[in-house]
Amino acid sequence: MRTGKLTTAVTAGVTAALTALAVAGCSHDGTPPRGGPASPVSAVPTPTWDPVQGPPRTVPAVQKFEAADGRGWRPAKQARVVVPDGEQSPVADEARRFARELGGLRTVWGRQTVQPGDVELRLSGGKDAARRADNAPVYDTADETYTLTARGTRLTLTAPTDAGVFNGTRTVLQSVRTSGGVPEGTVEDRPDRAQRGLMLDIARKHFDARWIEDRIRDLAGLKLNQLQLHFSDDQGFRIESEKHPEIVSDDHLTKDQVRHLVDVARGLHVTVIPEIDSPGHLGAVLGAHPDLQLRSADGRTQRGAMDISKPGAAEIVDDLLREYAPLFPGNHWHLGGDEYRALADRDPESSYPDLAEAARAKYGAGASIEDLATGWLNDRDKTVRAAGARQVEAWNDGYFRDTDAAPDAGRTVAYWTGKEIGAREPDEYLRENRKVVNLNDEYLYYVLGEPNDMQYPTGERIYNQWTPGVLRGTKAVPESLSGAGRVLGARLAVWCDQAGEQTQQQVADGIRMPLRALAQKVWDRRDPALSWQDFAKLADQV
Repeated sequence: MRTGKLTTAVTAGVTAALTALAVAGCSHDGTPPRGGPASPVSAVPTPTWDPVQGPPRTVPAVQKFEAADGRGWRPAKQARVVVPDGEQSPVADEARRFARELGGLRTVWGRQTVQPGDVELRLSGGKDAARRADNAPVYDTADETYTLTARGTRLTLTAPTDAGVFNGTRTVLQSVRTSGGVPEGTVEDRPDRAQRGLMLDIARKHFDARWIEDRIRDLAGLKLNQLQLHFSDDQGFRIESEKHPEIVSDDHLTKDQVRHLVDVARGLHVTVIPEIDSPGHLGAVLGAHPDLQLRSADGRTQRGAMDISKPGAAEIVDDLLREYAPLFPGNHWHLGGDEYRALADRDPESSYPDLAEAARAKYGAGASIEDLATGWLNDRDKTVRAAGARQVEAWNDGYFRDTDAAPDAGRTVAYWTGKEIGAREPDEYLRENRKVVNLNDEYLYYVLGEPNDMQYPTGERIYNQWTPGVLRGTKAVPESLSGAGRVLGARLAVWCDQAGEQTQQQVADGIRMPLRALAQKVWDRRDPALSWQDFAKLADQV
């Protein structure tokens, strides 16, 4: 949404629709209402309005729409939001929110006669769906599917989970804004990729909590479902810590602010993914613990790099991982693992003999520093899984060829570049049966100041050239390797290398259209039906 606030974004469209309906009036055509027998049939007049013209105009576009003859559905003042599963069901919060967003409709609970103009929200999974934990994280595209049917001035939204119901309500709100209502017929919709979202570097640049909340609401309005927070780096550590307050930057988020953000995100079916990057990018931690700083054989220090041969290194990082685990109940963690300075040297063993010795002591005579770094991530993986994580990932340059220590088989590869020493092609990981998430720095990296020949991504380029299978550069991996079960999805990444180059508002404006293009390309694998120019106009309306 343009403002980042769901309610604000649809108010104008709903108000216009209600005004038109007030003029049009209502009539009773004898259409028999649907619903359970618990409520008596009342002679509610059937609304009259001009037919809604289809198909639905939304971002992202719906996967399938089967048109039917009829007037469709528009929000009317006498309409209600009906929830057969009752006020304690997982969709209760979706119903209340949706009723507010439609201009303050009345919400009714339990088995009700669905009257002309009503919207019915139903879980299709039976008792198991009704018992599902409210706003539980989703792990599969099947959890987010929904069916939306406009028939006889009534609207029915069914889904197996509350996440699917939420997605359907976003489609309704956008269709109301762009077309005044929902056209007669049936929408059957689900995302192509399970992981869809934004990565935000709040370590190098402090973003205030309200700004981040607006981004969460914007993501949710586009059916994007992840926000990755990179909150520790050389320039700052940006979340309050009770165990290690000495590492926290002056400008930071309090834990209460983070709890609020996570709660808002959870209610909008967005999972917040924390990232404490290690063993590199730890400058803010090392500033308070210089004894853990990596030093080369000639005494040079490497900014942000931790000496992982020292026991204290693992202790402090694990302390932090355990401290923050309860703060992020989405059970998804990013471990970092990228750009460890010891491995950027052409001869790491000579430059860092202490690391080489530690590797041999732990993994045998032929072991390398790559083995030691692999073991480091494996140990951090165990820490977060013991704290409840179900999904764990790390940057692709934290995985190495031909090591004696194998990376944990269940860890996802967050693929961003192929520019590092010993770079591996993305299909290498896929042929190893690893899952991959796409953060391709050619298309999906928004780096403040555009250093190192980086250029700000454009929505048009993503829309016209990129697909989830384009993991490195501009070339897609073989189609046999790029299915939704292998390439799980994608995130647009905001990196604040030169933090002062843009204000918060400039960042929000700069990522607006790239996010919308990304939303389209991870939701629907088909070539977009609209030209970029028409898509951009539509994005301005929703």
